[in-house]
Amino acid sequence: YPSALLSSLFFSFQEKLTAAFMAVNAPQWLHGILVLGVYRVLAWVISVMLPPMAIFFPLFTLLEDFGYLPRIAYNLDRPFQCCKACGKQALTMAMGFGCNAAGVTGCRIIDSPRERLIAILTNSFVPCNGRLPALVTLITLFFTGASSAGPISSLRPALILTFFILTGVAATFFVSRLLSATVLKGMPSSFTLELPPYRRPQIGRVIWRSILDRTLFILGRAAAVAAPAGLVIWILANVSIGDISLLARFSGYLDPIGRLMGMDGVILMAFILGLPANEIVIPIIIMAYTSQGTLIEPGNLSDLHTLLISQGWTWVTALCTMVFFLFHWPCSTTLMTIKKETGSLKWTCLAVLLPTTCGVILCMAITAFSRLLTFL
Repeated sequence: YPSALLSSLFFSFQEKLTAAFMAVNAPQWLHGILVLGVYRVLAWVISVMLPPMAIFFPLFTLLEDFGYLPRIAYNLDRPFQCCKACGKQALTMAMGFGCNAAGVTGCRIIDSPRERLIAILTNSFVPCNGRLPALVTLITLFFTGASSAGPISSLRPALILTFFILTGVAATFFVSRLLSATVLKGMPSSFTLELPPYRRPQIGRVIWRSILDRTLFILGRAAAVAAPAGLVIWILANVSIGDISLLARFSGYLDPIGRLMGMDGVILMAFILGLPANEIVIPIIIMAYTSQGTLIEPGNLSDLHTLLISQGWTWVTALCTMVFFLFHWPCSTTLMTIKKETGSLKWTCLAVLLPTTCGVILCMAITAFSRLLTFL
């Protein structure tokens, strides 16, 4: 509901911008680039990204101020030691559910440089709030029985989503252990922690700190990348060569790779253009399928399901898309934060390579298995 309110506010202002451009007889291409491209994508990212972060981070900071989080780190130190990592990584993982960029910044609490680097490189394996809505949408469209009613209709998608989240957590443990045995060899450091007493949190200071230090910080970085991305998306969707848009041409080039992974070129192109924020991947897919020149609202679930089915989507397509949502390159905000925290382009590239490799392998395996079932 907060996202819907923000969206209504921003897009009502878009109409005023359009009226202002028409009043001064601005060229149509200039209106398209600045309003339908830059402003629309920027408004979309802010309206979808801001409310979850404004809810998640104050609650997370309240737990921190209450004295609860150090106890989580202490209790989970043993399973992380099996991966030769640190229990404090559990806190950075939990923060990653709000935003992976904030989770990467939170890795500063880990004293050991080796364990801190492991936590940074694996933080994007847990789905942030930009990926969770897409997972929920696809689960609802393709893996929830239309005939089921009552508690079962809510329980099934909840269990499927929980399974995907646990898969991300399991991948974090696996890759952490892999890194500890290869490029980041070493023994886990001794975990000395003085547990603070439980205390009453200072509500006002906590909310103020979480909004300034985390919410607005992450939102500012995302907006700085979303604006030029809106320009690129509009150009690709509206500039044509031989009556075929650049977006359609590039999607066609990617189609063989996408088919090999159980998707198509449009989906793969949407993930690439969604680098600034995962929230715009589904709108880009809809824009490409409907041959629109700008991002459009997904509409109700029934219409979206009909559109995807008409484009050849099956449960395999949906499953591979969900897996790739879970395992693909981090968003641009997270990548900038990784580069800043590590000071190394090498580790930033490895942070891209690790989840993307997992996603590609899993998608190809699912596709091959489904084709084998069809053949049998």
